[in-house]
Amino acid sequence: QVQLVESGGGLVQAGGSLRLSCAASGRTFSNYAMGWFRQAPGKEREFVAAISWRGIRTYYADSVKGRFTISRDNARNTAYLQMNSLKPEDTAVYYCAAAPAAWGITTVEKEYDYWGQGTQVTVSS
Repeated sequence: QVQLVESGGGLVQAGGSLRLSCAASGRTFSNYAMGWFRQAPGKEREFVAAISWRGIRTYYADSVKGRFTISRDNARNTAYLQMNSLKPEDTAVYYCAAAPAAWGITTVEKEYDYWGQGTQVTVSS
């Protein structure tokens, strides 16, 4: 089992920044690729960003490319999502998730075995 706990969400004005953290415990963190997903009210959950187990490869949804940066610190068992130039349409509950490293980077929800409880991000206009 891997337990994931997100933090860092909050209310921010458009154009502002937030940094989300995802603290992992349980099994070896570096055995997992990490991803961030989000779900806005009334919408399906969608992929945001993913990072390989060593942090060498990253992948982003087009909607956040150039504004968000995913990273990880395997020594601290933590993944991060730096969000800059935030827009009202980024408002959502953000979830981190862990997928077995063998999958590489994946955007597919069902390939992620473990999920956090989510953290709310609200961007005001």
